[in-house]
Amino acid sequence: MNAYDHVLIARSKGRNTCIDFIKEIFTDFTEMHGDRRFKDDMAVICGLAYLSDIPCTVIGLEKGKDNNDKQKRNFGSAHPEGYRKALRHMKLAEKFNRPIIMFVDTPGAFCGIEAEQRGQGQAIAENLYEMSAIKTPMLSVLIGEGGSGGALALAVADEVWMLENAVYSVISPEGCASILWKDSSKVKQASENLKLTADDLRSLDVVEKIFKEDETLFKRLHDDMYELVRMNLKLDKDELVAKRYERYRRMGNLND
Repeated sequence: MNAYDHVLIARSKGRNTCIDFIKEIFTDFTEMHGDRRFKDDMAVICGLAYLSDIPCTVIGLEKGKDNNDKQKRNFGSAHPEGYRKALRHMKLAEKFNRPIIMFVDTPGAFCGIEAEQRGQGQAIAENLYEMSAIKTPMLSVLIGEGGSGGALALAVADEVWMLENAVYSVISPEGCASILWKDSSKVKQASENLKLTADDLRSLDVVEKIFKEDETLFKRLHDDMYELVRMNLKLDKDELVAKRYERYRRMGNLND
């Protein structure tokens, strides 16, 4: 299977979305709405839940299920208010010492004129800045598409995990092919060059774990999440942030 096959699977209809992972992994999920600045962005889900006996903040990018739901959620492309809503809940989680678990599935942040007028770039940049220093355990899981800064804005964490058919890239293969070769038919070559598959990213230390997509997926995610969160809750807060910093300093190192 080539890299572009993974892209097609990550985008495929009927694939589990953020809502499915929340339902299968957590209990007593209560969704919270709004960024307290503009409005609620339905592309971003935020709420409180239990991971077994550990209270958590859960945040995710949701593409939607049927056509109406997808339109309501803007196909998983968040506006600035979505990222600000996410950051608001991250800061609340830090205040109450709740671990933060995030699910990423987006073609990218919404790039319409209204998003730019409301500060899309600033909202993403603020998330990256704040997330690097939030003093509570953080985990991000790439479950489908991980498109550019829109994905990265929910993927600064102590560890980043990835499903075997998820992808994570600075640009879509179609966009890359159009820019580099002015030829959208070169998507397969672009996909290979972008190193966007789970195996590629694991080899570059961009992700820590890859999860096989079988009938045990939700249970394995639950168990591994619980173990990581339980361990990180025991760490000194400054040590937790320092380890997060070192994680990103190591990323992409190549041996001679």
